Amino acid sequence: MRNDFNNWMPLSVAEIYSLYSKMGIQWGIAGGWALDLHLRKQTREHSDIDVVITREEHLTAYDYLNQDWMLYKAEKGKLSLWEDREFLYTTMDIWVSKSSDTPFVFQMMLVDTEGDSWVYGRNKSIKRPFDDLFLKSDEGIPYIRPEIQLLYKAGSSQVRDKDYRDFRTILPSLLPQEKEWLKSSLSLQFPEGHDWIKFL
Repeated sequence: MRNDFNNWMPLSVAEIYSLYSKMGIQWGIAGGWALDLHLRKQTREHSDIDVVITREEHLTAYDYLNQDWMLYKAEKGKLSLWEDREFLYTTMDIWVSKSSDTPFVFQMMLVDTEGDSWVYGRNKSIKRPFDDLFLKSDEGIPYIRPEIQLLYKAGSSQVRDKDYRDFRTILPSLLPQEKEWLKSSLSLQFPEGHDWIKFL
């Protein structure tokens, strides 16, 4: 088990693209990098880099990555090795490094689907057609849609300062329908209200 949670030397977006484009699965950049790809510029420093795949295809990703990388399940504040071809029923987050004592280089996040729809894990009534989950940069790099990425940031148990800064940075570029979807989704998850709703 590892506990060096801050030991990061993240791959670049280009390196992630080179790695994942060979897997034959659906994937996209997530987190702050996804928002920067949408804005076509880097707006801040990023301490890590996140990739989204579906739970349906996570064993395909395991088979490909396990040849060269160490894969750790992140659950309840702990990291443990992803056992050989173990099906992950509830794990949402995988941390990846080259060896057991080298820095982490990217996180892989698993999202659930129902039929042709993406399902938001924190409130399963929030769904989108899976084909709507990703956009592509000018270079052809897939990334999670900004309003969906913002829902993940806003819907966390702890909204960090950088999440709020990301929200304020990208807000002027959101289309009316993207704002409305985020507003309605936040209202579903937080019927008592959420700080971001007044800006939408």
